Amino acid sequence: MTPRERILCALDGEKPDRVASAMNFYRIESEDLLQPNAFKEELVDIQFIDLPALPEEEALLNKLRPYDSDTRLGTNYQIANYQRWNYNIQNPDIRNPMAKAKSLEDLKKYSFPEELLTYNIDYLSDQVQDLHQKGMAAGGNMPHLGGELFETAWRIRGLENFLVDLVERPDWAEYLLDQLTMIAIRAAKALASANVDVIALDDDIGMPTTMIISPDMWRRFFKFRMADIISAARSIKPELRFIYHSDGYFEPVLGDLMEIGFQAINPVQPDHMDAVSIRKKYGPKLAFWGTVGTQTAFSFNTPEAIKNEVKLRIETLGSTGLVICPAYDIDEPDVPWTNIAAFIEAVSIYG
Repeated sequence: MTPRERILCALDGEKPDRVASAMNFYRIESEDLLQPNAFKEELVDIQFIDLPALPEEEALLNKLRPYDSDTRLGTNYQIANYQRWNYNIQNPDIRNPMAKAKSLEDLKKYSFPEELLTYNIDYLSDQVQDLHQKGMAAGGNMPHLGGELFETAWRIRGLENFLVDLVERPDWAEYLLDQLTMIAIRAAKALASANVDVIALDDDIGMPTTMIISPDMWRRFFKFRMADIISAARSIKPELRFIYHSDGYFEPVLGDLMEIGFQAINPVQPDHMDAVSIRKKYGPKLAFWGTVGTQTAFSFNTPEAIKNEVKLRIETLGSTGLVICPAYDIDEPDVPWTNIAAFIEAVSIYG
């Protein structure tokens, strides 16, 4: 199988020639692993394409590059994205741009990034074509402020405000979510037109042992909007696969996610979700993308411990319906590349 065939086979809940693997939703670069500063496309089966940077973002990135080592507020690209949405993470007093809205009319004054409504399809298609020529699957992320719907909404309004909106001011919540859904639909259609194989939709709705909002609240405000995003993209490319990402625990809505068209969930954090019990309940038709490592594992475990966990996941979950991947972001320099190399080596040995 080619890497692309392997990924699609796994996402379809079937058994590939070996375990499919990924490294979250971004490029892999390293000064220590194989060739310096090069993307290691031979190490994973899928790469996610880049959206073009805006001129103002490039200007900001140029200012930030001398400070690459200080990433406590996020990567430079994250900081540029925060500026795009007017989300001031460094200043709690003005962090959430519409936190002080007193009416629905006040909320309507927020200026959503207009550039998110237009896309250079040729730019995206060229990246997809290049990956396909290498035999790899091409994935797409949509521009958002932490997540397509729930996370972006609460970052604009403030978490407490938005949670109150959902209960006491549902028309405010509906307005905000409708605007975000429109933006996501445009992005999903653009990625589908560029011929990506997989789209990842993000929204952290989970905490360690429960959901941030109730399952019924999620179904009322978010389920049909997620379904609309998927439907819009599949009107252009019917065979598109979709991954749903949420940190923490979100088991109560797994059946709903499958119902509206998701093939896989990510990251299935082993400290919050029991992948084996989920597999017994839903079978491989709900594929897993992740499963390896608790929050501190890749930073502090030994390479041998990483290898043993990869082995355990493959033995208990099998290769059917599995894209094995770290369950937490691999943030350099906090994670030593010896542990990343151990993960990759273990996949080749046990997969």
